[in-house]
Amino acid sequence: MYSIHHVALSVADRKQSIRFYQKLDFQEVHFWEADDKSLTITHLKLGDSDFILELFCFASPQPAPNSIQATATDLPIIGTKHFGLKVDSIEAARDDLEEKGIVEPDIQITQGRTGPRYFFIEDPDGILVEIAEDKREF
Repeated sequence: MYSIHHVALSVADRKQSIRFYQKLDFQEVHFWEADDKSLTITHLKLGDSDFILELFCFASPQPAPNSIQATATDLPIIGTKHFGLKVDSIEAARDDLEEKGIVEPDIQITQGRTGPRYFFIEDPDGILVEIAEDKREF
């Protein structure tokens, strides 16, 4: 009955964010702009999926607290923490993102407490994106 539709992010620079997420196989599919140019909303679709990343870009954005930039300081705070993208091979994803200049060669892959192997990347605004290989069967 239910399936994931979208995740919404507020970003400082619409074009910079679009370029970043395009490296993760997102493509722009919709754009809206307020008459007074105070806000734009962009929808990015992930590959062949139905998943949408919704980017809000305000003319006068408010910076996020520094605590969101690390899971150790962000996880204890109530609220949305990050979103995750599933990959078939964590090593192949790491190599791809290294080639695209998103991660350093020495980024650590972690075995999660609940099973999946993962690492985190940051978008241009410091928003955490988890790259996860999840081979569990439910």
